[in-house]
Amino acid sequence: MRPASLEEYSGQAHLLGAGRPLRVALEQGALHSMIFWGPPGVGKTTLARLIATLADAHFVTLSAVMAGVKDIRQAVDLARQQASQNGRQTILFVDEVHRFNKAQQDAFLPYVEDGTLLFIGATTENPSFELNNALLSRARVYVLKSLDAEALGGLLDRALADNERGLGGHRLTISSEAKQILLEAADGDARRVLNLLEIAADLVEDGGIIDTALVSDLLNDSRRRFDKGGEAFYDQISALHKSVRGSNPDASLYWFARILDGGCDPLYIARRVVRMASEDIGNADPRALTLCLNAWDVQERLGSPEGELAVAQAIVYLACAPKSNAVYSAFNAAMKDVASQTSHEPPLHLRNAPTKLMKELGYSQGYRYAHNEPEAYAAGEDYFPEALEPRRYYNPVNRGLELKIGQKLQYLRSLDAASPMQRRQLPDVK
Repeated sequence: MRPASLEEYSGQAHLLGAGRPLRVALEQGALHSMIFWGPPGVGKTTLARLIATLADAHFVTLSAVMAGVKDIRQAVDLARQQASQNGRQTILFVDEVHRFNKAQQDAFLPYVEDGTLLFIGATTENPSFELNNALLSRARVYVLKSLDAEALGGLLDRALADNERGLGGHRLTISSEAKQILLEAADGDARRVLNLLEIAADLVEDGGIIDTALVSDLLNDSRRRFDKGGEAFYDQISALHKSVRGSNPDASLYWFARILDGGCDPLYIARRVVRMASEDIGNADPRALTLCLNAWDVQERLGSPEGELAVAQAIVYLACAPKSNAVYSAFNAAMKDVASQTSHEPPLHLRNAPTKLMKELGYSQGYRYAHNEPEAYAAGEDYFPEALEPRRYYNPVNRGLELKIGQKLQYLRSLDAASPMQRRQLPDVK
């Protein structure tokens, strides 16, 4: 059922609709090197083949999973042969191009540059992270989207009706409910919906009906698209994290459920949730970190599905808790200072003096033991290196417990600026 023309091609109207960029380029014959970025089963390979057909170009396909530099050189030799003998342009299509290493990507760049090859790459991963800048600068990136229910439904109907390439000879029908279930299970993947339809067709007699019961049995324990090492993984994890940060417990639970439905290890999510507690809640509600650690422990002890409820509880708590990234920002600022400056030594008064020599050298001299000071605070003391101006990294927000923490720090700083007499007159802040 692979489309033989653009008219049969399903989806990607944002690229191939009337007046859209790729459609215009194809109609004008203005071919160029391209990278198709999108999830599996949305027509990346099919579109590359159609482009070759429209351009009457020689089509060479390589899989980056299996191919090496030797295969690229053979493709170049074929391209030169086609150009000299037939005057035909050669399109080199590289599937899963993100799996090529830097040397392999560099191997065909000169031939793309001099016009020996027209390059089309297909990838499910973000090209910005996976492909060389030199390759990206020579190819235009087109983003292909998951197919919607209308596009998938049209493809399914054509497969049932087509006598030559499809299942038309079997005279099958499908109930509207079963069709809807198949479309949802396909999750935007044309290849998947055709595979499911073919399996279902094998389970009924010619002239029969594909009904809801058959489809439900077929889809037992099937998983939606979720590649734990790929783009979909990080997109959904990001959506979960941002929903928690945005104080939306309902969206947070949705993304948690989506990630579980995709087959992600719940322990990975539990670890990420602990990170959220420190990054986005912090000292606004220190109980959040404890609760998340407890949820992680429950998941490890009980496993799935019992432990997942504890992780869900932690996620909802985080979403509803007061938010603060003050500790996260303070820690990053301190790390940046340390990385960008020389290694300052601790001042002598902050160093321990366990030996006579160290005492003679001034170690620990002048140190004020905070517990012996009024209110257990050595007002005016400087704890930074002598060569470094005191910094203020931590700025508590006016929410949750940090509201109280901020008031306490403000009081202590007022003690630093006051004279001994003024300090005695300041109201105590517990």
